[in-house]
Amino acid sequence: MPDRDWWAALWPDPEATLRRLGVRPDMSVLDLCCGDGYFTAPLAKIVGGRIDALDLDPAMIERAKAEAARQGVSIRRWICADARDVAGLVAEPVDYVLMANTFHGVPDQPGLAQAVKAVLKPSGLFVVVNWHPQAREQTTVLGQPRGPKTAMRMSPETLGAVIEPVGFRAVRLVDLPPYHYGAVFERPA
Repeated sequence: MPDRDWWAALWPDPEATLRRLGVRPDMSVLDLCCGDGYFTAPLAKIVGGRIDALDLDPAMIERAKAEAARQGVSIRRWICADARDVAGLVAEPVDYVLMANTFHGVPDQPGLAQAVKAVLKPSGLFVVVNWHPQAREQTTVLGQPRGPKTAMRMSPETLGAVIEPVGFRAVRLVDLPPYHYGAVFERPA
């Protein structure tokens, strides 16, 4: 997991980034693979605590909890589990699922997309933040090459080819300079 300094170098205003990605105050949200909580606490601020956060790594959950406490926000539920099991872990369907910087490493991407679809309300949004498919050597943050291996990076078209056949509709693509994009998919009503 990268340190917070380089996330902050990429997205100094995470709340503004989330709003650009379609998060609204009236939504319920799942931060899938929340990591250290860089987006979790800002999500909670926007949606007033109607957020569940899931990660496989208990140490990451603890770091995310500490960040939420530091920012004075509440999280409805912390879930330490495999993302592929999300359909059986979220108590009620949500309006929005965010998955930032992890989809490229999922072994069964269509299976995970299907699990996400199962937890979304009709017309709910699945938003994947990914690195543009540039060579890792070209994506420097704080003077060092960052991000996944070049071969793991997915173009928006490749991502859509995985997610859309599961039953999602691509809604829009948001450029997140300098190295990322946010792909917004909708579960049809």
